[in-house]
Amino acid sequence: MGGYFRNLPFFVVLLFAAAGAMLVPSVYGLAVRDHDAARVFFYTGILVAILATLLGFATQGWARGRVDSDQKYLVSLLASYVWLPVILGVPMFEVIGNTRAVNVYLDMVSALTTTGAPVFEPLRLVDTLHLWRATVGWLGGLLTWVTAMAILAPLNLGGFEVTSEANAIGQRMPQSGQMRAAAPAERLWRQAGVLAPIYLGLTVVLALGLALAGERPLHAVIHAMSTLSTSGILATGGFKDTETGVPGEMLIALFLVFALTRRSFTSGFGMAALDRVAHDREVRLALFAVVVLPTFLFMRHWLGAYEVDELANAGGALTALWGSVFTVLSFLTTTGFVSDHWGGAQSWSGLETSGLILVGVAIMGGGVATTAGGLKLLRVYALYKHGAREIERLVHPHSVAGAGRLGRRIRREGAFVAWIFFMLFLSSIAVVVLALTATGLPFEQALMLAIAALATCGPLASVAGTDPVIYLALGDATKMILCAAMIVGRMESLVFLAVLSPGFWRN
Repeated sequence: MGGYFRNLPFFVVLLFAAAGAMLVPSVYGLAVRDHDAARVFFYTGILVAILATLLGFATQGWARGRVDSDQKYLVSLLASYVWLPVILGVPMFEVIGNTRAVNVYLDMVSALTTTGAPVFEPLRLVDTLHLWRATVGWLGGLLTWVTAMAILAPLNLGGFEVTSEANAIGQRMPQSGQMRAAAPAERLWRQAGVLAPIYLGLTVVLALGLALAGERPLHAVIHAMSTLSTSGILATGGFKDTETGVPGEMLIALFLVFALTRRSFTSGFGMAALDRVAHDREVRLALFAVVVLPTFLFMRHWLGAYEVDELANAGGALTALWGSVFTVLSFLTTTGFVSDHWGGAQSWSGLETSGLILVGVAIMGGGVATTAGGLKLLRVYALYKHGAREIERLVHPHSVAGAGRLGRRIRREGAFVAWIFFMLFLSSIAVVVLALTATGLPFEQALMLAIAALATCGPLASVAGTDPVIYLALGDATKMILCAAMIVGRMESLVFLAVLSPGFWRN
């Protein structure tokens, strides 16, 4: 049986995973006596399992006869993001009953890519559907973890190109280790066996913590899944409707560190691992953003309080500061959770466009090989170090910079490829904005939707703009454009170039 699964095409393996995932809402629906939803998910899961089995038998000889290449798995990953939401959306479409297929497809693409766009109003969906959306987002986060470490890392893609010593992007690194020398399928299974228990364990710990803090068990599970996958999917209208308050937000913020750097889950556990995380470049840059931006807003709050003679309201000042810290950290990891105190932070700041801060941090994104999207902090760090070095050379033209071999690599070749990706990211935003405005959307809404989709931070369009976007009210053409942008944002532009033209970077 193990050999059967190891010889399956990547897409068929994901079909089996989808079939197994449908048992989760089916069992829950049976437990809460939501028999209609439980029956739909159970029957759909059986049908998908039968389909996957037939496809598996049909492709056994085909899989053995073909060369197992990284390029093939990149194409399969792209096909999975396009077609898997169709299958994942079948039970949801049947349970809702009074919506169109394009709305469900947008929601499933959003969940699988960990974008988490709020397509449906929370009160419109039953608890079983909320659990299903969170499960799809959680599995999408695990898929991102595994493929980043097993496929993108050996190809110098996904942010690894910044620190890699290989010159070619989109090509295999020199065969210097057992993992790099193994076939892509072997690397996928090995990384899944290593990362899946960590991913599941962290989710269980966070869910138990939220439940002990007073949150409803179902909501605790959903919010834990959304935190570890950075999908930002909520079962309520926001954290204002939860029972945990600030303690629950603090607990979620603690687990968001796993979206800031891969060292948080690849360096093991212990004092040495904590020291490596504390000195990690991505963590330091993230802490800088999380400290500086809320402090700036807090100073605005404090000056505003001084003008109206409310300096004695220390509690209000602290809650406003925490609201800024949590919301900035959440959008920096492209999760999109909004603190219950963010509204107070906005009103105290006196800035009418405070949401633009969230746009900036969402574009920065989280760490390399994490579930977060955006530019990635390591690329931003490389551009910063290169700019700082150039300014230093203006003052001291003959100076010699230190920081070792890796530091020089980041400032030179790393900054070069980071700048290429930055230009590709901006070009992608321009193309998506142009396509959205062609459908009749105003420029501001088109810009917010484009950034939210490409940065995989769906709640951004509903929070940051002056005119919040309602996804369900968009036209069908707009929704399909957003689906394509979410897939591009999840896979990244460099990966798309590697899929479409493998020889591009070689030249």
